[in-house]
Amino acid sequence: MDAKTLNRLQAHAQILKALAHPTRLFIVEELAHGERCVCALRERIGADMSTVSKHLALLKSAGLVDDEKRGSQVFYRLRLCCVSGFLDCAETVARENVTRQLEMAR
Repeated sequence: MDAKTLNRLQAHAQILKALAHPTRLFIVEELAHGERCVCALRERIGADMSTVSKHLALLKSAGLVDDEKRGSQVFYRLRLCCVSGFLDCAETVARENVTRQLEMAR
């Protein structure tokens, strides 16, 4: 594998690692419906502000979300709508895996 390919795949891995947590996936699903303030995300997740902020920082560093401060509140939104399409694809794969496992159990 050449250096260019390795760099490209490492960038992909960083994005996938950022998505590889149920809370971060929940945040992405929430943001797929529109921007949300941190306080609303914290409330929906049911975690403390520090935990939610760490998850958001990781998603931001991976380039998945943007933020905007408005007064004392910070609002987050998805940078690209294609992230939602990726999660839809992951949902399809997960459903097919469950179906396959059920069929194998018969």
